[in-house]
Amino acid sequence: MTQRSPQVTVRQNRTLALASALVKGVVAAGLGLGALTVLVMVVWISSPYPDSGPGGALRAAAGVWLLAHGAGLVRPDTLSGVPAPVGVVPLLLVLGPVWLAHRAARDAAEAQEGARAELGEGGVERSAGPSRAGVFCAVTAGYLLVVAGAAAYARGGPLYADPDTLAFPVALVVAGAAAAGVWTAAGRPFGPAPSWSPLAVQEAVARTLFRHRAEAAFRSAAAGVTVLLGAGALLVAVALGRNAAAAQDAFLGLAGDWSGRVAVLLLAAALAPNAALWGAAYGLGPGFSLGTGATATPLGLDGTPALPRFPLLAAVPDQGPGALPNWAALAVPVAAALAVAWFTARRAAPADAPRARAWSARETVLVTLLAALGCGAGTALLTAVAGGPIGTGSLSVFGPVWWLTGPAALVWTAVIGVPAALLLRLWRLRTPGWAWRRDVPEADEPPTAGAGTGAATRTKTEAGGEGEGGEGEGDEEKGDVSGRPRRWWSPWRGRRGTAGEAGEVGPGGPASPAASSVPASGSAPEAASGFEPYDFLPTDPWHEKDGPWHGKDNREARWASLKQGSGGLMADFPADRAADRAGRTADRTGPGPDRPADPGGPAPTP
Repeated sequence: MTQRSPQVTVRQNRTLALASALVKGVVAAGLGLGALTVLVMVVWISSPYPDSGPGGALRAAAGVWLLAHGAGLVRPDTLSGVPAPVGVVPLLLVLGPVWLAHRAARDAAEAQEGARAELGEGGVERSAGPSRAGVFCAVTAGYLLVVAGAAAYARGGPLYADPDTLAFPVALVVAGAAAAGVWTAAGRPFGPAPSWSPLAVQEAVARTLFRHRAEAAFRSAAAGVTVLLGAGALLVAVALGRNAAAAQDAFLGLAGDWSGRVAVLLLAAALAPNAALWGAAYGLGPGFSLGTGATATPLGLDGTPALPRFPLLAAVPDQGPGALPNWAALAVPVAAALAVAWFTARRAAPADAPRARAWSARETVLVTLLAALGCGAGTALLTAVAGGPIGTGSLSVFGPVWWLTGPAALVWTAVIGVPAALLLRLWRLRTPGWAWRRDVPEADEPPTAGAGTGAATRTKTEAGGEGEGGEGEGDEEKGDVSGRPRRWWSPWRGRRGTAGEAGEVGPGGPASPAASSVPASGSAPEAASGFEPYDFLPTDPWHEKDGPWHGKDNREARWASLKQGSGGLMADFPADRAADRAGRTADRTGPGPDRPADPGGPAPTP
């Protein structure tokens, strides 16, 4: 038989892996399209008066699936005969296709991570599968093949995709989701920077400190965007509650049968994230457009809005200047800025770390500004897809303006977030008795010599750690492991534990005598008399009978110390146990029925 060459096997494995990744991209797109098609067909079947046959429903499902990727749709059947664009993307529908593309790329890349290299002949490693870039391209290509087929099938239907929007943003959305999946399979590494990037960027990314600061800024920015969305959703919910009658009339007026009302309800649920972003834009100040001649802001609604009849639009404020409830919407960006400041301050001054590891004020300001920039960029990106045209003429501009909402979020977060982060950092680094830091002594502890000396030693260690680049941080953490940090929601917890351990009077009453006689576990060794921190041990042999360790004075001192530390549990035995040991030896070797008495000691062994 002819033996197959290892190079041919590796080449075939690589080809099969690329084909598998391509198929996974096709399957991911097919799953999303199939799920949405089933939902549309259920609504079409349950409708008593459908406008078209099953072919029209299938083409409409393909158009809605493309809309979930950000494609712009065109509605040719209008009263005026002019095709009307539909550019408002239901953001809830975006989650499904993005998650499927991300999962397909992640699974394809994880399958190749285990077989990344195989051992060839002569101990040479040969690549057993495609690279990460190959997996990304294969999954993206497979997904876009289904996108192209769906766009071709939707032509001639009630909703078809604009060809100009298939490359941007549809291809960009698919490529971004696939790239995120490959990055997740690789362990979400931060770096190294590409070789074509500037040298300063490559050096900055290579530093661990830069990566930690960038991660903290990203988390703070994500927290700010999340709070903006949550506060905007709360604002919309309150407005709908105030105008519940108008929302109910719009809901009942759009459809008379239950199948139509279910369709309207599903559409409103898919547009709920869009409404939350509209509420966030309203609270930030720029507001949102209700046509070409109307804008809603906290200061009031200017112009004549062109509002279609829809339940979510009942939350739009009335025409005229804004009142006090409208101005209360400005609490939305304040909450987002405080969230950014809180998440930054938690990383700048951790509660379970010594003061030497806290960030400086300059680092805190830079990270907060970077988080504010990320919050503004994320808000601008989300508001750009939350609105769009829903028709021609006055309905060609509908929703928040991203190039106004993004800078507004940046300014609000930076102006309020930076001072708040600095104040929170100072508050977490303070030294009064209500501080919960492990390296800060309790203010209500009795002033003992050991505690005072230990506090002075910790102060010297902190000063040395800050001046010499943090060399004493490890020793300080090891020495404070036994302490229990106090949190801002339960400042009494650490104080109660200290009182219970040290035998002091705590909130529960006086401590027991046994507990009060035991010295505190965290007492410093400097409290002992004659303590010499850098003295050497004596060179005399300690195991000799007449040596310093077995001397009478040393034994008495050791026994007295043990008795005092036991709280009265030890008996009053003599320190010199030589006579007792001699007595027990005499008892074991004394006269008995089978051995004679020998006062001189045991007989020699024959």
